[in-house]
Amino acid sequence: METPAYVLEFEKPLRELTRQLDDLRQRSIETNVDVAGEIRAIERKIEITQRDIYSNLTPWQKVQIARHPKRPYALDYIGVICEDFQEFHGDRQYNDDRAIIGGTAFFNGDAVMIVAQQKGRDPKERILRNFGMPQPEGYRKALRLMRMAEKFRLPVLTFIDTPGAFPGIESEARHVSEAIAVNLREMAMLRTPSISIVVGEGGSGGALGIGVTDRVLIFENSYYSVISPEGCAAILWKDSAAAPKAAEALKVSADHLEKLGVVDEIIPEPLGGAHNDLKQSASALKYILQKHLNDLRALDTDKLVDARYERFRHLGVYEEAGAIRS
Repeated sequence: METPAYVLEFEKPLRELTRQLDDLRQRSIETNVDVAGEIRAIERKIEITQRDIYSNLTPWQKVQIARHPKRPYALDYIGVICEDFQEFHGDRQYNDDRAIIGGTAFFNGDAVMIVAQQKGRDPKERILRNFGMPQPEGYRKALRLMRMAEKFRLPVLTFIDTPGAFPGIESEARHVSEAIAVNLREMAMLRTPSISIVVGEGGSGGALGIGVTDRVLIFENSYYSVISPEGCAAILWKDSAAAPKAAEALKVSADHLEKLGVVDEIIPEPLGGAHNDLKQSASALKYILQKHLNDLRALDTDKLVDARYERFRHLGVYEEAGAIRS
């Protein structure tokens, strides 16, 4: 039995038109009646509806697409744009966190180090990957691999896709905040080019723990935020149902983030989301990734580190209060 397609609330008008089209085609086959004109009319209506829906998505609707269960994950992209990915395991201190994967690969013929957050497709893999929520050992593994990349002068490519770091008691007991903080410091000083790509969810410090890089790229329907819309809604409005309002206020979507200077470039997706055409999405990623790698490789190492520091130092807007006069 075929598994029914996953349909988001705002996609239901499109799903209904698709159902009508399928019914019409089936009726044409069964009755041998020419309904080509009616089919073309519905196809045109579907095309117009698609453009209308996906060209006017709200921030909350983009969050929903970023969480789509069919959305490509890091390993999907790595399998298309890289060759000979060799995964490394363990943080050499405690355990191997399967929510973060990493290892060497070849990108357009050049060796790179991959660090990525990975969610699971089915229930078994989701449990194995802890639903993409890393624990302290995951961040320590990531840092181990980044230091290895620095030693061998390999560019670091990180794939961000997490609702946030795991907030459980065990994670806190092993100092997840400290692990993330150390990564922020060490990545800021890493003496090799680095690029991060937000492929789905970019949640809080859990995302930032592998996101302090020379360039930050984001897919068109991904989001990057200090807190999930539901978490923000629960704090500010005492109601997680206010998540759409929170998503708008947080400016989590790619277009807002680019205007604010948080991300450097938006990677376009096929109409309806990256899950509709992995090859097209991966091709766009590969082109933009190579462009930024070429720019970073041309920089002297000291200038590279200085530019990275300045990039993050100038994010946001702040005011300095004047001296208090007695």
